[in-house]
Amino acid sequence: MDAASLHARLAEGPLLADGGMGTALIDTGVPVDACMEALNERAPARVVGIHASFVGAGARLLLTNTFGANRFRLDQHGLADRVGPICAAGVSLAREAGPELVAGSMGPLGVRLQPYGRVPAEEAFAAYREQAAALAAAGVDVLVIETQTDVRELAEAVAAAREAAPGTALLASATFTRDDRTLLGDSPEAVAGRLLELGVDGLGVNCGEGPAQALRIARLLAPIAGAAGVPLLARPNAGGPTEVGGRFVYPATPEYVAEVVRALLDAGVTIVGGCCGTGPAHTAAIAAELQHRGPSATVSFPPSAPAAEALVRTAVAPTALQAAIDAEKLVITVEMEPPRSFNAAQLVAAAQTLRDAGATAIDVADSPMAKMRMSAWAACRLVHEQVGIETVLHFPTRGRNVLRLQGDLLGAHALGIRNLFVCVGDPVTIGDYPHGSNDVDVTATGLLQLITEQFNAGVDRAGSSIGEATSFFAGAAVSPAAADLEREVRLLAKKGAAGARFVLTQPMYGVAPVRTLREAYERQIGVPLALPVIAGVLPLVSARHATFLHNEVPGIEIPDEVRERMRAAGEEPERAWKTGLAMATELVEALRADGVAGIYVMPQFGRYDRAADLVEAVRALAP
Repeated sequence: MDAASLHARLAEGPLLADGGMGTALIDTGVPVDACMEALNERAPARVVGIHASFVGAGARLLLTNTFGANRFRLDQHGLADRVGPICAAGVSLAREAGPELVAGSMGPLGVRLQPYGRVPAEEAFAAYREQAAALAAAGVDVLVIETQTDVRELAEAVAAAREAAPGTALLASATFTRDDRTLLGDSPEAVAGRLLELGVDGLGVNCGEGPAQALRIARLLAPIAGAAGVPLLARPNAGGPTEVGGRFVYPATPEYVAEVVRALLDAGVTIVGGCCGTGPAHTAAIAAELQHRGPSATVSFPPSAPAAEALVRTAVAPTALQAAIDAEKLVITVEMEPPRSFNAAQLVAAAQTLRDAGATAIDVADSPMAKMRMSAWAACRLVHEQVGIETVLHFPTRGRNVLRLQGDLLGAHALGIRNLFVCVGDPVTIGDYPHGSNDVDVTATGLLQLITEQFNAGVDRAGSSIGEATSFFAGAAVSPAAADLEREVRLLAKKGAAGARFVLTQPMYGVAPVRTLREAYERQIGVPLALPVIAGVLPLVSARHATFLHNEVPGIEIPDEVRERMRAAGEEPERAWKTGLAMATELVEALRADGVAGIYVMPQFGRYDRAADLVEAVRALAP
């Protein structure tokens, strides 16, 4: 079916799609973590039975059970070579159930594209093209790219589908979070605009937080779709999912979903159906609404506030960072900057990539270079909650009086943040607001003392109780290449006495600075340096990059042989990066042999995929 035929069909009246295949399979006893698409070959009767139940309830458009039938998702189950057969079986089973139309379902790849992930755009294009070609060859009437959260990935999917099946009608829909943005921060209007630029034959919304949200978004999309003359689709979940007894429950009743569908139709939606949690009963209720539509309705849904989260109780076990240091395991942390907006989706996506690569924790900087950013402790909480990896909160004294310092510490602890990196912070004179306050009530050493000797003992600076003791694991900064190394050693000794449990260094390009620091410390203080050192590693990406850092960034000295090696790598970006990655890996191996506790990776230019390359390379070295 081409676009003109689809539009002619919709001119006859709205088209009813089916409900949630995945949740329907789970309801039959399929494990949540099973490969649903593999059932097209392994349990075809179960799949066709669900299709038939939706057709019996009134569905005229069936989506194939191929949502995750792409090489990336199937590879998780050892089935990357079965894309074609699984897609062909999916189309055949849907056709067997006897619907009016069969739509080839194409969900997200389940990976992140560069730079927030590690998959190049061309690999995403190839995966989508492979799936679209298989579905088109099997005879689908329509292709549906659904549940998309990344506009860049969506663009690759649309381009791939157009190339693989140029004559097949193509629909695309995105899913949105509670703030009515995609996971990576795009508004419904921005998504629609991009889809129209790409030339889709229909657009809309699916999945998400439930029918009320789908209605809000459909009302935003309707004028855009109407002006472009393309159909609008909406396939909401049966409400926001709630976990009960290890299973997700979707609360929206068939009657409620049908009520919202009435408003969706009034808003201009011409393809309606359900997504997760909607079963044949929901489809039947929608079918009845389509058959016996009453007068136009105005449905009002008050915005729902997210449930207040309970405070996180004080942790008694060591943090993962502390446990790794105590066990002398190689620690790898990676610095990330909070976003310059309230949307942390890109931060979360990149943190997932780094977690999967093997990072121990994510270091979250606090307004680096005195630039306005989201609160670092809010960003830490989002990363910890949504990614499941520990964070190290950079906690500067800059611009905080003693009252604010203590309030922020309590707030950070309540949010579950335990690892702190105490520092002075960059002066506001170099940042966005040079006339702002740069006052410092407490030095970095004083703040360490406040944390370790008072808050961790259950009292504030005045000696009053704070209810119960905190359990912060705090570290400090050290500059092995400081011009006045004697002063740096004295400060380091004070930080250790004040309770620092580890130190982070500036970027290093050799082991000599650490050795020099240790020698100076033992000579001045009279005992060996016992504080674990986590060495800063900033991989070089080009000869120009090396020259800039060496000449213009205080505290960074890059040896002649390192800069010469980067010059010899040439200007071709990938070759230069491979050289920089190799040198960084060699450096880490040497630092580890010299006794450092770990490394602190500083990605350049937001290339978290490259930071992940280094993390993986270093993990391959570690015993």
